[in-house]
Amino acid sequence: MSNALSNRINSLPVSQTLAMAAKARELKAEGRDIISLSLGEPDFNTPDFIKDAAIEAINQNYNSYTPVDGYVELKEAICEKFKRDNDLTYTPNQIVVSTGAKQSIANVAQVLLNPGDEVLLPAPYWVSYSAIATLCEATYTEIPSSIDTDFKITPEQLEAAITPKTKMIFFNSPTNPSGSIYSEEEYRALAKVLEKHPNIYILSDEIYEHINYGTKPFSFAAIESMYDRTITVNGLAKAFAMTGWRIGYIGAPEWIAKACTKMQGQITSGTNCIAQRAAITAVKASPEKVQYMVDEFKNRRDLVLQLLGEIDGFKLNIPEGAFYVFPDISDFFGKTIRGKEIKDANDFSMLLLEEANVATVTGEAFGAPDCIRLSYAASELQLREAIKRIKEVLS
Repeated sequence: MSNALSNRINSLPVSQTLAMAAKARELKAEGRDIISLSLGEPDFNTPDFIKDAAIEAINQNYNSYTPVDGYVELKEAICEKFKRDNDLTYTPNQIVVSTGAKQSIANVAQVLLNPGDEVLLPAPYWVSYSAIATLCEATYTEIPSSIDTDFKITPEQLEAAITPKTKMIFFNSPTNPSGSIYSEEEYRALAKVLEKHPNIYILSDEIYEHINYGTKPFSFAAIESMYDRTITVNGLAKAFAMTGWRIGYIGAPEWIAKACTKMQGQITSGTNCIAQRAAITAVKASPEKVQYMVDEFKNRRDLVLQLLGEIDGFKLNIPEGAFYVFPDISDFFGKTIRGKEIKDANDFSMLLLEEANVATVTGEAFGAPDCIRLSYAASELQLREAIKRIKEVLS
């Protein structure tokens, strides 16, 4: 009965990261010793001080429906966080709390995009950006970059990509999948282009902001000329190891925040009450409280770069944030390894899964067909073993 499904769902691709994770679980269930480096999920436990806040909320009998846009205490704490970490001034009526940053992004796209509008995606980009644009019946245009530019686009590229139909651009820094961070100078140069196009809105996804290795991320909305056109997206999943708690939020012009609340009110309504009460404690906490995770991620990054650097054919740069490496593996295209012809990154990623028992994600899913993504949100033991297996297969 697939012909009874809507055009909307039939046009929507399956998330490649989730698909690879599912394939890895399937092989594990068959008894294969799979090491998964495919999901963007910290392998740490949620810090105890946040769990304690959740337990206290349960004991205080928080169990009722929550306001659609979030508890006012949480929205006030988010405003304080934006000022403390990003030098951004928002008021509670500009904040909307959602069930994860993915819903935050989907809300924004749904309330701003009409069929036929165009979204610009600096590539590589997170896999769901293009799918969300498709769900809104918008089109999307990739602005390509490469490992030689640290996967960042130039103002000239941005200017050339803009058309009369362009309505939004999605920025993400630190970036998934590359770990690149746009500097204040680079963002200001891009903003100079956008100043000439006042009808384009900017979604700035800053979910990885605290996972950086010395280069402090800069918020696009901190550029005065961009503040009224920028929606800042953040959440607690990555830096606080709270992926399953599902808390994301936006700071936005009030009219956009109201529209997102209206949209959310007809889809999920308010976010989980216990997660929100715990989030108040998390958002108020200094980023120093989770620095131990960042320090460990940096050690792992350095280890992975060292080990992958010993394999001929991997072209690497040094990611400044997040917890991914995104090597260019195009040197392997056209070769036959273990009887398998490697035509593209999909073939290469599948080779590693089937022959090395290591799950990665093809760069094609991120708009970068010469690359694969490896997450180093795994133990040092797993990382060493995974790259040892990869080296054995490729040698």
